Amino acid sequence: MHEFILLIDGKQKTFRNYEDIPEKFDHVIKFLPEIPDGPHSEEQHEEIGLWNNKLQILIQREIKNASSN
Repeated sequence: MHEFILLIDGKQKTFRNYEDIPEKFDHVIKFLPEIPDGPHSEEQHEEIGLWNNKLQILIQREIKNASSN
């Protein structure tokens, strides 16, 4: 099960689905997507390869980053 913990309005909130993460939040505390045990199918490799990009997107959405730009 995925676990994404974010700081929102000074409080930690846990999300299990990436799609449920709000557009704006204070900070990413924990980013732990569930990676199935291998061997992986080609489809699983593609999904695993997307997680780093998704993390980078979240980092850009952090309020602290938005205010420094």
